[in-house]
Amino acid sequence: MVVPDAVLGRILRVVGARSLNTFGRAVINATVVWELYGDTANFLVLAGVGFVQVLPVILLFVPAGTLVDRSDRRLLATAAVATTGGIGIGLAIVSATHAPVIAFYGLLFVQGCVNVIHAPASSSLIPLILPRDQLGRANRISSSLQELAAIIGPALAGLALIWVAPQWIYAFVAITGVASAVMYRSLPEARVIPDPTGAAVAARKDWRVGLRFIWRSPLLLPALTLDMFAVLFAGVTALLPAIATDVLHTNAFGYGILRASQSAGAVVAAVLGGRLPPWKRPGRVLLVVVALFGAATMGVGLSTSLPLTVILLVTCGALDNISVVIRLTLEQLVVPDAIRGRVSAVHYVFIGMSNELGAAESGLAAFLVGAVPAIIAGGAVAIVVVGVVAAKWRALVTMPPLADLKPEAAPE
Repeated sequence: MVVPDAVLGRILRVVGARSLNTFGRAVINATVVWELYGDTANFLVLAGVGFVQVLPVILLFVPAGTLVDRSDRRLLATAAVATTGGIGIGLAIVSATHAPVIAFYGLLFVQGCVNVIHAPASSSLIPLILPRDQLGRANRISSSLQELAAIIGPALAGLALIWVAPQWIYAFVAITGVASAVMYRSLPEARVIPDPTGAAVAARKDWRVGLRFIWRSPLLLPALTLDMFAVLFAGVTALLPAIATDVLHTNAFGYGILRASQSAGAVVAAVLGGRLPPWKRPGRVLLVVVALFGAATMGVGLSTSLPLTVILLVTCGALDNISVVIRLTLEQLVVPDAIRGRVSAVHYVFIGMSNELGAAESGLAAFLVGAVPAIIAGGAVAIVVVGVVAAKWRALVTMPPLADLKPEAAPE
């Protein structure tokens, strides 16, 4: 299929802006956990990094979703990524002055607030500026570039930490924030999709509609449940500083390679996925890849070899990419536009909370039982969750190809 130049330009700009923001956040997160663990060697400090970023998800998802539905999503995304650049400057000052850990936490809390707005604003912007038949392509390109950014960010941060102080790495994030803001601002104003249902129009006044829509959706709810619990329990990112130093006995650059490995696998999966025909049973694929993700995570916990750990993390990243593409495309196809912002905000609670709460859970579990047992147990829990979801939501198992899905009715 030939894509018009104007549409391709929009795809590249919006995914470029999102990818630069991902790059900046990846640099911040990789540098913060390495610096704080190096200074304290305390798993609870790592748990705190996740905790302070999950608090805004819990506190602000309701007003964030309403704000997105009532505002210019392009301008909201622009402001959010510019603020991320400013947070990089703040972290540079805090690091250079050897401020206490609480100062890092304060800036990370602000970053969490920014993410709560950026995630639904940028996600719900895509279907308003692109044709429906280009959403799958846009999600694959976006996933590829964001994962590439997540590869380069931690790898460069790990390499830079060998030669320069952390404050210079944080300061660099300001450049990515400005560039991302320029890309968002250059996009056209979002078109308004006519809403054929009176219920959706009335629902604009009700912030709970996003939660009700997901709760009643036979497809979106189990898909989000799978992803949330897999990341919550089977995520290992927060413990990689400890794995790198205490188990694999490598340096900052080795840590950067570990941080980049999952994203490398995601890029490979995205490239290969673009060459494969659409999944005939995407729901079954989702269940299988999450189960394999849990098994690969258990392997990471058992490994004492750097090359083997890298291979397992690459595998985790490839499996996670398949899950992300299916889940994002599913949401964009079944959610009515009138409530898309609030649904995206609740979606971010599932995913954003699982990422950051997963980091907090990992740090706390490692403090209680050790890093290796915590990782192995987390992978096992993810496999159990797959079995529960498959048994409870048969609609996901029998879900047709994504291209055949239609928007579901908004709650009355």
